[in-house]
Amino acid sequence: MVVDRLTSFASGAVRGGLAVAQVAHRVGLTTPVRPDRLLGMGAAIRHWGRTPAGLYAANAARDPNALAVSDEREQVTFAEIDRRSSIVAAALAERGVGPGDAVALLARNSAAFIVAMVAISKLGADVLYANTGFAGPQLGDVLAGENVSAIIADDEFAEIVDAHAGSLPRLWAWDDAGDAPADSIAGIVAAAGDSAPDLPSPGVEGRHVILTSGTTGKPKGAARGTPNALHGAVSAIALLHAIPYRAGGVTVLAAPAFHAWGLGNLTIGMILRSTLVTRRRFDPSTVLDLVEEYGADTIAAVPVMCQRMLDVEGSPDTSTLRIVALSGSALAPTLATRFMDRFGDVLYSLYGSTEIAYVSVAGPTDLREAPTTAGKVLQGVTVRIVDENDADVEPGEVGRIFAGSGMSFEGYTSGEDKARLGTLASIGDVGRIGEDGRLYVEGRDDDMIVSGGENVFPAEVEDALHGHPDVLDVAVIGVEDEKFGQALVAHVVLRDGTSATADDLRAHVKKQLANYKVPREVEFHDSLPRNETGKVLKRKLADPQA
Repeated sequence: MVVDRLTSFASGAVRGGLAVAQVAHRVGLTTPVRPDRLLGMGAAIRHWGRTPAGLYAANAARDPNALAVSDEREQVTFAEIDRRSSIVAAALAERGVGPGDAVALLARNSAAFIVAMVAISKLGADVLYANTGFAGPQLGDVLAGENVSAIIADDEFAEIVDAHAGSLPRLWAWDDAGDAPADSIAGIVAAAGDSAPDLPSPGVEGRHVILTSGTTGKPKGAARGTPNALHGAVSAIALLHAIPYRAGGVTVLAAPAFHAWGLGNLTIGMILRSTLVTRRRFDPSTVLDLVEEYGADTIAAVPVMCQRMLDVEGSPDTSTLRIVALSGSALAPTLATRFMDRFGDVLYSLYGSTEIAYVSVAGPTDLREAPTTAGKVLQGVTVRIVDENDADVEPGEVGRIFAGSGMSFEGYTSGEDKARLGTLASIGDVGRIGEDGRLYVEGRDDDMIVSGGENVFPAEVEDALHGHPDVLDVAVIGVEDEKFGQALVAHVVLRDGTSATADDLRAHVKKQLANYKVPREVEFHDSLPRNETGKVLKRKLADPQA
């Protein structure tokens, strides 16, 4: 029996090792490296661990002059990211930051964002990624609740930092004037000249604390440390198998880096030595221009950005694109089809959450064959669909989605947690596994509307309305109704030059869905309220003053 178990374990290890080798070879991670540079890479990982500090130092040892990041002001190599981050880390240490402390990073995408993140990592401190859409009181609540020791921010946020960060030590990441003041990253780096301090290993690996979106309440810090080598390898292999990233590629990072998806693609870029091309604010025409200028093979974005890219008249040469990687909110099925019809079968839509990380990926074939799917569950991820009694539902039935993997969060930094089933945590969605083996997400479990005793999930009605040729954007909410308990209200943005009426849209839904799923009202808007990561703020539709 013991021999059988050992044989089985060895066989599994061999298969796992072969899978790692195959994926590593396919993505281009097995290209030869000069022995001296290989030694330098190993020394970097031993010193800093498998952290942003370690990965950028290893990339600097392997390809020091390769372009790491390009923003609207500068192009910065891996060696320069490593050097600048050491200088900034020393400056933070002088301000009292050390291992285990938390440093808030309130900044838009730029080279300075990456330098700040790596610098915090070099001190063994935690990086708290603050949402650039925060109002001042939200920022104050987060800084106090997360026991932040210092803050690095773009100077456009100086007013709310001054008002709500108290006496916290601070550095400025991006300064709008570009004149490198002494307390900015650019100023500190300039004052150091060509030198860089030789920093000791912090002895601990800092965590990434990603804040939930706050669309249903106050933002919460979801902490995630560096996974162990086995879990990290399994997760990386699964993601690289589902989305065909390539080492040494060029990614236009349109998604905000403070968000889990933007940060995820930044991390993939670290691992694969990718060039990250980014701009502080999203502009659809600029993104497409950058693809042509840099010969980019990947765009990392959120779904609403795809709609805006489709609205760009004409198009630069995007023939180098192989991947448009999406996450952060639901992808409308008609949007997926229209985008691929124009830009090719390049869409990869990832389903997950801040807490759970990656769950499933829908690739081009999935989105062509089943446009409403969230794709196939990734290897290494466990998913259960359960009823109100936490019992597994039958295949094809709808229930609450619980999931988990080696990348799942450690719990909220406040001490709270998601509902759990053993090692699996609730995503907060309801869904089903279809006969085709794909995952289908029906909507948020707290979004369900009970109208006349019937359960309605807004996503189904939204998908139907997205199918109308005049509809550009839509969100469906429930409102109180004396007769039915709740009634459906559709909030719609029409395409320019179209004139569909409320009756037209209600009739369109009625052709596809049951009567109780037809909206009682249709309200028209110029645009829908969204947060920085593209999620519709439904509470503002229900109460504009919220």
